[in-house]
Amino acid sequence: MRKILFAALLAGAALAAQAGPIESLENFIRTAKTGHADFTQVVTAPPRNGQPGKTKTSSGTFDFERPNRFRFVYQKPFQQIIVADGQTLWLHDQDLNQVTQRKQAKVLGSTPAALIAAAPDLESLKRDFDLQPLPDKDGMQWVQATPKGKEGQLASMKVGFRGDQLAALDIQDNFGQRSLLTFNNMQVNGGVSADAFRFQPPKGADVVQAPN
Repeated sequence: MRKILFAALLAGAALAAQAGPIESLENFIRTAKTGHADFTQVVTAPPRNGQPGKTKTSSGTFDFERPNRFRFVYQKPFQQIIVADGQTLWLHDQDLNQVTQRKQAKVLGSTPAALIAAAPDLESLKRDFDLQPLPDKDGMQWVQATPKGKEGQLASMKVGFRGDQLAALDIQDNFGQRSLLTFNNMQVNGGVSADAFRFQPPKGADVVQAPN
């Protein structure tokens, strides 16, 4: 009887360890209140004249706080800051010293940022995306997220997890461009300052109100 009970416990532990990618996504949304990571982004243009599309690589740091706040700081090869403060989405091109602002609620809906900034429940995300599990690849579990609305630029997105940790976003837009973001050194629920999500246009910057 003890051997049977022990075997049953092992089987239950194995099933728990094999939680699917949808469960990993749900756990991340539910438990990760704040986070900080380094990121690398590789953007691949669509093929032209039978030739593969050119690629551009950038890197920087990323912070988020649920709900509705995040910050990308691009450090290489150019300097750019994107901040969502809960009301406004700010984009600061430091080389041009230009700031673009737009209402956050109008632009986040069916975008990759919606996963980062979503409220802490899966149902909120399901209102904007159809979610489907994909086979494991590159040591990660994957979820396919297809926007239900057709008005945006996003065609589809794959979300990669290592355990319950967000590891990658593989984004395809309606123009055939692919953007792969990989996250490293992800630190969840610790040490993210509220100041990271406040933005004040620098003195002398050209501030542009983008159409929504």
